[in-house]
Amino acid sequence: MSESVLITGASGFLGYHLLKAALEKDLTVYAAVRKNSQIDHLKELPVKYVYLNYENINELEKVLSNNSIDYIIHAAGVTKAVKQEDYNKINATYSVNLAKAADMSGNRIKKMIFISSLAATGPLSSANTIINEETNPTPVTAYGRSKLLAETELSKIDIPVSILRPTAIYGPRDKDIFIIIKTLNKGLDPYMGNFLQELSFVHAKDVADVAVQSLFLNKVGTYNISDGNSYSRYQFADTTKKILGKKAIRFHLPMPLIKLIAYLLETANGWANKPAVINREKLLELAAKNWVCDISKAKKELNFNPKYNLESGLKDCIEWYQQNKLL
Repeated sequence: MSESVLITGASGFLGYHLLKAALEKDLTVYAAVRKNSQIDHLKELPVKYVYLNYENINELEKVLSNNSIDYIIHAAGVTKAVKQEDYNKINATYSVNLAKAADMSGNRIKKMIFISSLAATGPLSSANTIINEETNPTPVTAYGRSKLLAETELSKIDIPVSILRPTAIYGPRDKDIFIIIKTLNKGLDPYMGNFLQELSFVHAKDVADVAVQSLFLNKVGTYNISDGNSYSRYQFADTTKKILGKKAIRFHLPMPLIKLIAYLLETANGWANKPAVINREKLLELAAKNWVCDISKAKKELNFNPKYNLESGLKDCIEWYQQNKLL
């Protein structure tokens, strides 16, 4: 009988790639989804579905025990919320509750992988340095702070936990970066402000692969995850245009205007008690000078060897969008 893994956030963009990577390792895969989740795209996959009540540790433990779960990859979370408390509850408290349930099951759970974010560390203000695992965390958003809180609290629980901090993830099925690709495909190449940036990216399949292979390694710790390269501000757009064979008009919107728009969206959505697509705090991430991270620790301890750089990754991504008639 094969070993089993519980993957949370399974209906999401990264979740799909995690399911695929786990199945390729011949694991029995349990996909944790919400009862209202859209899961039509998962029907092709031989997975078993479970529903988790993250507010009840005893119920979580029963799911783990009744299904003889060996491993957990926890990718569920929220990237948009109204208040810090909402981020903390879903991204931190729920993660800790799942880990406590795993701890209650004794030695049954062999390892838990927590999908955090480079946002938990936060960006650097200088372009001539690089983020590593020893960088003092200074998250600039409520999302980043909630992920850091989760990391801190998970470290207090007595089960083997590895924390992965991926940078900006893209790939087939992504919706956020797809907006940028669609905009470029329409001939527009907009930017916020006119300043230099150093960025990093990672393909979803690489994140999924390292998460799954980490399950079987004795090493535990915190690991930055990117494709290992540094990209200038314009390389994403230039590479995308090259692949699409399109030209696009490059223009820069003044930051005061962007901040005003963010303020108006934030205020309007606050009245409606809904998270804004962009707010003033999020601008601190989007306009940060340096998101480049060192992945040497992950290479050494997790045997992480990214298959995709930005060009090959975007080719894979764009081909999927085109095949599915989204471009």
